[in-house]
Amino acid sequence: MNVLIHAPWQVNEWFENLAKESIEKLETYYDRIERADIYLKNDESDPERGKTVEIRLAIPQNDLFAAAHSDEIEKALNEATHKIRRQLIKRKELLNKH
Repeated sequence: MNVLIHAPWQVNEWFENLAKESIEKLETYYDRIERADIYLKNDESDPERGKTVEIRLAIPQNDLFAAAHSDEIEKALNEATHKIRRQLIKRKELLNKH
């Protein structure tokens, strides 16, 4: 699986590794993930929701998308990953019903 991080600033190696590990853990819920795009945004006008993480997972037939806002980029990443995880579990349940 290919993980791409898109940000208007230079992402440090620690956060890049954290993001990749978070995405790779999702493969335990759905093993056909082809690619993950992580978009990082910073809105300084709203300090409480200033950091945004958007995750788009490319899987066969559909793309899944989740976004989260927080005052810390790590919290936003965790929340967005959690939302994607729930979507993957629902998708797997639907596929198993058929």
